[in-house]
Amino acid sequence: MLVRVNSNKTAKPVPSQLSELARQNAVWSEFKYRRGSEIFGEAEPADYVYQIREGAVRTYKRLSDGRRQIGAFHLRGDILGVENGEIYRFTAEAIVNTTVWIAMSQSLFAGLGKADIPAANHVRDLITRTLEHMENHLLLLGRQTALERTAAFLLEMDRRLQQPALMILPMCRRDIADYLGLTLETVSRALSTLRDRGILSLEGKMQRKIALHDRPKLAEIALAARGMPPPK
Repeated sequence: MLVRVNSNKTAKPVPSQLSELARQNAVWSEFKYRRGSEIFGEAEPADYVYQIREGAVRTYKRLSDGRRQIGAFHLRGDILGVENGEIYRFTAEAIVNTTVWIAMSQSLFAGLGKADIPAANHVRDLITRTLEHMENHLLLLGRQTALERTAAFLLEMDRRLQQPALMILPMCRRDIADYLGLTLETVSRALSTLRDRGILSLEGKMQRKIALHDRPKLAEIALAARGMPPPK
């Protein structure tokens, strides 16, 4: 369910990641979405750009057989909804109760046609990071073992959460499975294997709290499929 927090008649302070684009006189509004609520749907007009203030979002596609393939997890500070076409390529849903900043794409990018080089460079960087993530995800899905995929996912989340002592994942194991192209049972076995090897420990009723005890060993497992040497 969508809950509007403020009217778009009054501009709100814009997060620093979008400071260059904010100069285009875009008006930002704050919205809240409850857990499981759809933010935008695949093939809908790409009229808005979003930045996550609090919470987490998953973007996914439904395959022809009904299965769900999650393409990305978006966390606090991440930007989504930037498209090079007129429609969204994915569906976006709130994983937990989530607050986002929203601006109309048309007003946000209006200054790009006026030789606004800083803003154009910012958009280019956004698109480049999106493409890099897609390439990395394709490599991850092409890994040979479930253990390697799971290790790579944990390293990605550890990096994005700035290597906390206790990593608290907003997504459930079903989400992780749909992101890695694995079954729920396979993800559970991979996590148990890493736990039994002393690389991590699982805490909490839902076991979404993970303490990484041996990051170099985890990286060695994750990089094995690429034939890359482990970090020194």
